[in-house]
Amino acid sequence: MNQFTKEIVTALAQHQDLAIIFKDQLETAVNELLQNELSAFLGYEPYDRNGFNSGNSRNGHYMRTFNTKYGELKLTIPRDRNGEFVNHTLPAYQRRTDQLEQTVIQLYQKGITTHEIADLMEKMYGSYYTPQTVSNLTKVVNEQVEAFKNRTLSERYAVVYLDATYLPLRRDTVAKEAVHIAIGIQPNGHKEVLSYKIAPTESSSVWSEVLADLKHRGVQQTLLFVADGLVGLETAVGKYYPDAVIQQCLVHVSRNISHHIRVHDRQAVLNDFKLIHQATNKRMAEHSLANFVNHWRKRYPKVTQELLKNQKLLVCFNFPPAIRSSIYSTNLIESFNKKFKRQTKKREQFPNEESLERTLMTVILDYNDKFGRRTHKGFNLVQDTLESMF
Repeated sequence: MNQFTKEIVTALAQHQDLAIIFKDQLETAVNELLQNELSAFLGYEPYDRNGFNSGNSRNGHYMRTFNTKYGELKLTIPRDRNGEFVNHTLPAYQRRTDQLEQTVIQLYQKGITTHEIADLMEKMYGSYYTPQTVSNLTKVVNEQVEAFKNRTLSERYAVVYLDATYLPLRRDTVAKEAVHIAIGIQPNGHKEVLSYKIAPTESSSVWSEVLADLKHRGVQQTLLFVADGLVGLETAVGKYYPDAVIQQCLVHVSRNISHHIRVHDRQAVLNDFKLIHQATNKRMAEHSLANFVNHWRKRYPKVTQELLKNQKLLVCFNFPPAIRSSIYSTNLIESFNKKFKRQTKKREQFPNEESLERTLMTVILDYNDKFGRRTHKGFNLVQDTLESMF
Protein backbone atom coordinates (compact mmCIF):
# COMPACT_ATOMS: atom_id res chain seq x y z
CA MET A 1 0.00 0.00 0.00
CA ASN A 2 1.59 3.29 -1.12
CA GLN A 3 1.51 6.54 0.86
CA PHE A 4 -1.36 8.02 -1.21
CA THR A 5 -3.51 4.94 -0.61
CA LYS A 6 -2.71 5.01 3.10
CA GLU A 7 -3.82 8.63 3.34
CA ILE A 8 -7.12 7.85 1.60
CA VAL A 9 -7.79 4.89 3.93
CA THR A 10 -7.01 7.02 6.98
CA ALA A 11 -9.23 9.85 5.74
CA LEU A 12 -12.14 7.47 5.11
CA ALA A 13 -11.75 5.93 8.55
CA GLN A 14 -11.73 9.37 10.18
CA HIS A 15 -14.53 10.75 7.93
CA GLN A 16 -12.25 13.47 6.56
CA ASP A 17 -12.71 15.41 3.34
CA LEU A 18 -11.04 13.52 0.49
CA ALA A 19 -10.82 16.71 -1.57
CA ILE A 20 -8.05 17.98 0.73
CA ILE A 21 -5.96 14.85 0.12
CA PHE A 22 -6.55 14.97 -3.63
CA LYS A 23 -5.56 18.66 -3.66
CA ASP A 24 -2.32 18.05 -1.77
CA GLN A 25 -1.38 15.11 -3.96
CA LEU A 26 -2.24 17.02 -7.14
CA GLU A 27 -0.20 20.01 -5.97
CA THR A 28 2.83 17.79 -5.29
CA ALA A 29 2.48 15.99 -8.62
CA VAL A 30 2.20 19.20 -10.67
CA ASN A 31 5.21 20.78 -8.94
CA GLU A 32 7.29 17.65 -9.59
CA LEU A 33 6.18 17.61 -13.22
CA LEU A 34 7.22 21.25 -13.65
CA GLN A 35 10.68 20.50 -12.26
CA ASN A 36 11.00 17.48 -14.55
CA GLU A 37 9.98 19.61 -17.54
CA LEU A 38 12.80 22.07 -16.83
CA SER A 39 15.31 19.22 -16.39
CA ALA A 40 14.27 17.78 -19.76
CA PHE A 41 14.55 21.27 -21.35
CA LEU A 42 18.05 21.91 -19.91
CA GLY A 43 19.25 18.34 -20.46
CA TYR A 44 20.50 17.70 -16.95
CA GLU A 45 19.22 17.14 -13.40
CA PRO A 46 19.69 19.62 -10.54
CA TYR A 47 23.33 19.82 -9.32
CA ASP A 48 24.47 17.58 -12.17
CA ARG A 49 28.03 18.42 -13.30
CA ASN A 50 26.83 18.14 -16.91
CA GLY A 51 25.20 21.48 -16.40
CA PHE A 52 28.44 23.35 -15.78
CA ASN A 53 29.22 25.74 -18.63
CA SER A 54 26.19 24.46 -20.60
CA GLY A 55 25.13 27.98 -21.55
CA ASN A 56 21.92 27.87 -19.53
CA SER A 57 20.98 26.96 -15.99
CA ARG A 58 18.25 27.07 -13.35
CA ASN A 59 17.36 30.51 -12.10
CA GLY A 60 15.04 30.10 -9.13
CA HIS A 61 11.25 30.14 -9.42
CA TYR A 62 8.11 32.22 -9.01
CA MET A 63 4.87 31.35 -7.26
CA ARG A 64 1.58 30.89 -9.03
CA THR A 65 -1.85 29.69 -7.95
CA PHE A 66 -4.17 27.52 -9.98
CA ASN A 67 -7.77 26.80 -9.00
CA THR A 68 -9.23 23.33 -9.46
CA LYS A 69 -12.41 21.64 -8.29
CA TYR A 70 -10.38 20.32 -5.32
CA GLY A 71 -9.21 23.78 -4.28
CA GLU A 72 -6.40 26.24 -4.98
CA LEU A 73 -3.00 24.76 -5.83
CA LYS A 74 0.14 26.66 -4.80
CA LEU A 75 2.64 26.02 -7.55
CA THR A 76 6.36 26.72 -7.85
CA ILE A 77 7.13 27.59 -11.46
CA PRO A 78 10.85 27.08 -12.25
CA ARG A 79 12.83 29.50 -14.44
CA ASP A 80 15.97 29.24 -16.55
CA ARG A 81 18.63 31.94 -16.70
CA ASN A 82 18.15 32.62 -20.42
CA GLY A 83 14.38 32.98 -20.06
CA GLU A 84 13.71 30.42 -22.79
CA PHE A 85 11.84 27.79 -20.77
CA VAL A 86 8.06 27.58 -21.29
CA ASN A 87 6.23 24.88 -19.35
CA HIS A 88 3.51 22.83 -21.03
CA THR A 89 1.93 21.51 -17.87
CA LEU A 90 -0.13 24.67 -17.34
CA PRO A 91 -1.65 26.78 -20.14
CA ALA A 92 -0.14 30.25 -20.30
CA TYR A 93 -1.97 32.90 -18.26
CA GLN A 94 -4.63 30.41 -17.23
CA ARG A 95 -5.40 30.10 -13.53
CA ARG A 96 -8.60 28.09 -13.73
CA THR A 97 -9.70 24.66 -14.79
CA ASP A 98 -11.88 24.19 -17.84
CA GLN A 99 -14.80 23.58 -15.49
CA LEU A 100 -14.61 27.13 -14.16
CA GLU A 101 -14.06 28.58 -17.61
CA GLN A 102 -17.26 26.87 -18.73
CA THR A 103 -19.08 28.48 -15.82
CA VAL A 104 -17.79 31.89 -16.91
CA ILE A 105 -18.94 31.28 -20.49
CA GLN A 106 -22.39 30.17 -19.35
CA LEU A 107 -22.78 33.30 -17.21
CA TYR A 108 -21.70 35.41 -20.17
CA GLN A 109 -24.27 33.68 -22.39
CA LYS A 110 -26.98 34.69 -19.93
CA GLY A 111 -26.19 38.34 -20.61
CA ILE A 112 -24.16 39.06 -17.45
CA THR A 113 -21.46 41.69 -18.04
CA THR A 114 -17.73 40.99 -17.77
CA HIS A 115 -17.46 43.27 -14.73
CA GLU A 116 -20.30 41.44 -12.99
CA ILE A 117 -18.70 38.06 -13.74
CA ALA A 118 -15.29 39.23 -12.48
CA ASP A 119 -16.88 40.39 -9.24
CA LEU A 120 -18.80 37.14 -8.87
CA MET A 121 -15.69 35.01 -9.47
CA GLU A 122 -13.82 36.93 -6.78
CA LYS A 123 -16.60 36.34 -4.26
CA MET A 124 -16.94 32.66 -5.14
CA TYR A 125 -13.29 31.66 -5.54
CA GLY A 126 -11.32 34.27 -3.61
CA SER A 127 -9.10 35.52 -6.44
CA TYR A 128 -9.76 38.27 -8.92
CA TYR A 129 -10.72 37.63 -12.51
CA THR A 130 -10.18 40.86 -14.46
CA PRO A 131 -12.89 41.94 -16.93
CA GLN A 132 -10.28 41.63 -19.70
CA THR A 133 -9.56 38.01 -18.72
CA VAL A 134 -13.30 37.27 -18.71
CA SER A 135 -13.57 38.95 -22.10
CA ASN A 136 -10.78 36.75 -23.49
CA LEU A 137 -12.44 33.61 -22.15
CA THR A 138 -15.83 34.47 -23.61
CA LYS A 139 -14.74 35.25 -27.15
CA VAL A 140 -16.13 31.81 -28.02
CA VAL A 141 -19.66 33.11 -27.31
CA ASN A 142 -19.27 36.06 -29.67
CA GLU A 143 -17.90 33.66 -32.25
CA GLN A 144 -21.09 31.58 -31.89
CA VAL A 145 -23.18 34.70 -32.58
CA GLU A 146 -21.20 35.53 -35.71
CA ALA A 147 -21.26 31.91 -36.91
CA PHE A 148 -25.05 31.82 -36.54
CA LYS A 149 -25.49 35.07 -38.46
CA ASN A 150 -23.28 33.93 -41.33
CA ARG A 151 -24.22 30.26 -41.67
CA THR A 152 -25.68 28.98 -44.95
CA LEU A 153 -29.37 28.03 -44.84
CA SER A 154 -31.35 25.46 -46.81
CA GLU A 155 -32.69 26.49 -50.21
CA ARG A 156 -36.32 25.61 -49.46
CA TYR A 157 -38.61 26.15 -46.48
CA ALA A 158 -42.24 25.13 -46.62
CA VAL A 159 -43.24 27.59 -43.88
CA VAL A 160 -41.53 30.60 -42.32
CA TYR A 161 -42.98 32.17 -39.17
CA LEU A 162 -42.33 35.84 -38.42
CA ASP A 163 -42.96 37.43 -35.05
CA ALA A 164 -41.44 40.02 -32.72
CA THR A 165 -41.14 40.09 -28.95
CA TYR A 166 -40.16 43.03 -26.74
CA LEU A 167 -37.44 43.11 -24.08
CA PRO A 168 -35.91 45.95 -22.01
CA LEU A 169 -32.62 47.18 -23.45
CA ARG A 170 -30.38 50.03 -22.32
CA ARG A 171 -28.90 52.37 -24.84
CA ASP A 172 -28.77 55.83 -23.23
CA THR A 173 -31.97 55.02 -21.39
CA VAL A 174 -33.88 51.77 -20.87
CA ALA A 175 -36.77 50.97 -23.20
CA LYS A 176 -38.36 47.83 -24.56
CA GLU A 177 -37.12 46.99 -28.05
CA ALA A 178 -38.38 44.53 -30.63
CA VAL A 179 -36.51 41.30 -31.33
CA HIS A 180 -37.65 40.24 -34.82
CA ILE A 181 -37.40 36.45 -35.15
CA ALA A 182 -37.84 34.10 -38.13
CA ILE A 183 -38.38 30.35 -37.67
CA GLY A 184 -38.54 28.04 -40.69
CA ILE A 185 -39.81 24.50 -41.30
CA GLN A 186 -38.38 22.54 -44.20
CA PRO A 187 -40.62 20.21 -46.25
CA ASN A 188 -39.30 17.26 -44.22
CA GLY A 189 -40.56 18.91 -41.01
CA HIS A 190 -37.20 19.98 -39.54
CA LYS A 191 -37.50 23.42 -37.95
CA GLU A 192 -34.96 25.97 -36.83
CA VAL A 193 -34.53 29.62 -35.94
CA LEU A 194 -33.25 31.20 -39.15
CA SER A 195 -32.51 34.80 -38.31
CA TYR A 196 -33.19 37.70 -35.97
CA LYS A 197 -32.88 41.48 -35.86
CA ILE A 198 -33.06 43.88 -32.91
CA ALA A 199 -34.65 47.28 -33.45
CA PRO A 200 -36.49 49.90 -31.33
CA THR A 201 -39.88 48.98 -32.79
CA GLU A 202 -41.37 46.30 -35.03
CA SER A 203 -41.60 47.56 -38.59
CA SER A 204 -41.91 46.33 -42.15
CA SER A 205 -38.51 47.85 -42.98
CA VAL A 206 -36.80 45.66 -40.36
CA TRP A 207 -38.69 42.60 -41.60
CA SER A 208 -37.45 43.50 -45.07
CA GLU A 209 -33.89 43.33 -43.68
CA VAL A 210 -34.63 39.92 -42.17
CA LEU A 211 -35.95 38.60 -45.49
CA ALA A 212 -32.99 40.06 -47.37
CA ASP A 213 -30.70 38.26 -44.92
CA LEU A 214 -32.51 34.95 -45.54
CA LYS A 215 -32.16 35.41 -49.29
CA HIS A 216 -28.48 36.28 -48.98
CA ARG A 217 -27.77 33.15 -46.90
CA GLY A 218 -29.35 30.75 -49.36
CA VAL A 219 -33.13 30.60 -48.86
CA GLN A 220 -34.36 30.67 -52.46
CA GLN A 221 -37.96 29.45 -52.11
CA THR A 222 -40.64 29.60 -49.45
CA LEU A 223 -44.24 28.47 -49.87
CA LEU A 224 -45.87 30.22 -46.93
CA PHE A 225 -45.20 32.99 -44.42
CA VAL A 226 -47.23 33.05 -41.21
CA ALA A 227 -47.33 36.39 -39.40
CA ASP A 228 -49.59 38.84 -37.64
CA GLY A 229 -51.25 41.67 -39.53
CA LEU A 230 -48.34 44.12 -39.69
CA VAL A 231 -48.95 46.73 -42.39
CA GLY A 232 -46.32 46.62 -45.13
CA LEU A 233 -45.18 43.06 -44.55
CA GLU A 234 -46.84 41.88 -47.76
CA THR A 235 -44.70 44.33 -49.76
CA ALA A 236 -41.52 43.09 -48.10
CA VAL A 237 -42.38 39.44 -48.75
CA GLY A 238 -43.32 40.22 -52.35
CA LYS A 239 -39.94 41.85 -52.94
CA TYR A 240 -37.83 38.85 -51.92
CA TYR A 241 -40.24 35.90 -52.28
CA PRO A 242 -42.84 36.89 -54.89
CA ASP A 243 -44.18 33.33 -55.26
CA ALA A 244 -44.87 32.91 -51.53
CA VAL A 245 -48.24 33.51 -49.87
CA ILE A 246 -49.04 34.92 -46.43
CA GLN A 247 -51.34 33.49 -43.79
CA GLN A 248 -52.39 36.11 -41.26
CA CYS A 249 -52.46 34.65 -37.77
CA LEU A 250 -56.11 33.92 -36.99
CA VAL A 251 -55.43 34.11 -33.26
CA HIS A 252 -54.26 37.69 -33.72
CA VAL A 253 -57.30 38.45 -35.83
CA SER A 254 -59.52 37.04 -33.08
CA ARG A 255 -57.81 39.24 -30.49
CA ASN A 256 -58.26 42.31 -32.65
CA ILE A 257 -61.95 41.53 -33.11
CA SER A 258 -62.44 41.24 -29.35
CA HIS A 259 -61.20 44.82 -28.92
CA HIS A 260 -64.04 46.08 -31.10
CA ILE A 261 -66.84 44.03 -29.57
CA ARG A 262 -69.00 44.82 -26.56
CA VAL A 263 -68.20 42.69 -23.56
CA HIS A 264 -71.59 40.95 -23.44
CA ASP A 265 -71.21 39.90 -27.13
CA ARG A 266 -67.55 38.94 -26.98
CA GLN A 267 -67.83 35.24 -26.18
CA ALA A 268 -70.48 34.57 -28.81
CA VAL A 269 -68.57 36.49 -31.51
CA LEU A 270 -65.29 34.72 -30.80
CA ASN A 271 -66.95 31.30 -30.74
CA ASP A 272 -68.45 32.00 -34.18
CA PHE A 273 -65.09 33.16 -35.49
CA LYS A 274 -63.35 30.05 -34.16
CA LEU A 275 -65.51 27.92 -36.46
CA ILE A 276 -63.59 29.34 -39.41
CA HIS A 277 -60.19 27.82 -38.64
CA GLN A 278 -61.84 24.68 -37.25
CA ALA A 279 -63.40 23.94 -40.65
CA THR A 280 -62.28 20.73 -42.35
CA ASN A 281 -61.76 22.31 -45.79
CA LYS A 282 -61.74 25.66 -47.56
CA ARG A 283 -65.34 25.45 -48.73
CA MET A 284 -66.59 24.95 -45.20
CA ALA A 285 -64.28 27.72 -43.94
CA GLU A 286 -65.74 30.13 -46.51
CA HIS A 287 -69.22 29.04 -45.42
CA SER A 288 -68.36 29.71 -41.76
CA LEU A 289 -66.95 33.12 -42.65
CA ALA A 290 -70.11 33.99 -44.61
CA ASN A 291 -72.28 32.94 -41.67
CA PHE A 292 -70.17 35.05 -39.31
CA VAL A 293 -70.50 38.13 -41.53
CA ASN A 294 -74.27 37.67 -42.01
CA HIS A 295 -74.83 37.19 -38.29
CA TRP A 296 -72.82 40.19 -37.03
CA ARG A 297 -72.75 42.68 -39.90
CA LYS A 298 -75.63 44.83 -38.58
CA ARG A 299 -74.21 45.11 -35.07
CA TYR A 300 -70.54 45.39 -36.04
CA PRO A 301 -70.32 46.48 -39.70
CA LYS A 302 -66.68 47.66 -39.58
CA VAL A 303 -65.48 44.36 -38.13
CA THR A 304 -67.22 42.29 -40.77
CA GLN A 305 -66.14 44.60 -43.62
CA GLU A 306 -62.50 44.25 -42.58
CA LEU A 307 -62.82 40.46 -42.63
CA LEU A 308 -64.36 40.45 -46.10
CA LYS A 309 -61.48 42.59 -47.43
CA ASN A 310 -58.81 40.40 -45.86
CA GLN A 311 -57.35 38.06 -48.49
CA LYS A 312 -54.96 36.37 -46.03
CA LEU A 313 -57.50 34.72 -43.72
CA LEU A 314 -58.02 31.38 -45.44
CA VAL A 315 -54.65 30.82 -47.13
CA CYS A 316 -53.86 27.91 -44.80
CA PHE A 317 -56.69 25.91 -46.41
CA ASN A 318 -54.64 25.72 -49.62
CA PHE A 319 -52.23 23.43 -47.74
CA PRO A 320 -52.64 19.79 -46.66
CA PRO A 321 -54.94 19.21 -43.65
CA ALA A 322 -52.18 17.35 -41.77
CA ILE A 323 -50.25 20.56 -41.14
CA ARG A 324 -53.13 23.05 -41.02
CA SER A 325 -53.23 23.20 -37.21
CA SER A 326 -49.61 24.41 -37.29
CA ILE A 327 -49.99 27.12 -39.92
CA TYR A 328 -53.23 29.00 -39.16
CA SER A 329 -51.49 30.95 -36.37
CA THR A 330 -48.10 32.07 -35.10
CA ASN A 331 -48.43 29.89 -31.98
CA LEU A 332 -45.29 27.95 -32.90
CA ILE A 333 -43.02 30.99 -32.86
CA GLU A 334 -44.80 32.55 -29.88
CA SER A 335 -43.93 29.47 -27.82
CA PHE A 336 -40.27 30.13 -28.67
CA ASN A 337 -40.67 33.76 -27.60
CA LYS A 338 -42.17 32.66 -24.28
CA LYS A 339 -39.20 30.39 -23.67
CA PHE A 340 -36.87 33.28 -24.42
CA LYS A 341 -38.72 35.53 -21.98
CA ARG A 342 -38.62 32.87 -19.27
CA GLN A 343 -34.84 32.88 -19.60
CA THR A 344 -34.77 36.65 -19.09
CA LYS A 345 -37.62 37.35 -16.67
CA LYS A 346 -35.26 37.92 -13.73
CA ARG A 347 -33.34 40.61 -15.60
CA GLU A 348 -34.73 44.11 -15.33
CA GLN A 349 -32.77 45.16 -18.41
CA PHE A 350 -29.96 44.22 -20.77
CA PRO A 351 -27.00 46.62 -20.48
CA ASN A 352 -26.34 46.58 -24.23
CA GLU A 353 -27.35 44.92 -27.47
CA GLU A 354 -24.47 42.42 -27.33
CA SER A 355 -25.69 41.16 -23.95
CA LEU A 356 -29.19 40.62 -25.36
CA GLU A 357 -27.76 38.79 -28.37
CA ARG A 358 -25.72 36.41 -26.21
CA THR A 359 -28.74 35.42 -24.16
CA LEU A 360 -30.86 35.02 -27.29
CA MET A 361 -28.14 32.86 -28.85
CA THR A 362 -28.24 30.48 -25.87
CA VAL A 363 -31.96 29.89 -26.44
CA ILE A 364 -31.59 29.65 -30.25
CA LEU A 365 -28.80 27.08 -30.15
CA ASP A 366 -30.73 24.97 -27.65
CA TYR A 367 -33.89 25.19 -29.82
CA ASN A 368 -32.09 24.34 -33.06
CA ASP A 369 -30.23 21.46 -31.46
CA LYS A 370 -33.49 20.05 -30.10
CA PHE A 371 -35.70 20.47 -33.18
CA GLY A 372 -33.23 20.67 -36.08
CA ARG A 373 -33.53 16.92 -36.75
CA ARG A 374 -37.01 16.30 -35.38
CA THR A 375 -40.01 16.15 -37.72
CA HIS A 376 -42.73 18.63 -36.83
CA LYS A 377 -46.23 17.27 -36.37
CA GLY A 378 -47.92 16.27 -39.64
CA PHE A 379 -45.05 17.06 -41.99
CA ASN A 380 -43.95 13.43 -42.30
CA LEU A 381 -47.31 12.74 -43.97
CA VAL A 382 -47.12 15.51 -46.57
CA GLN A 383 -43.45 15.95 -47.49
CA ASP A 384 -43.96 14.82 -51.09
CA THR A 385 -47.01 17.10 -51.44
CA LEU A 386 -45.06 20.10 -50.15
CA GLU A 387 -42.10 19.36 -52.43
CA SER A 388 -44.44 19.28 -55.40
CA MET A 389 -45.83 22.73 -54.47
CA PHE A 390 -42.50 24.52 -55.09
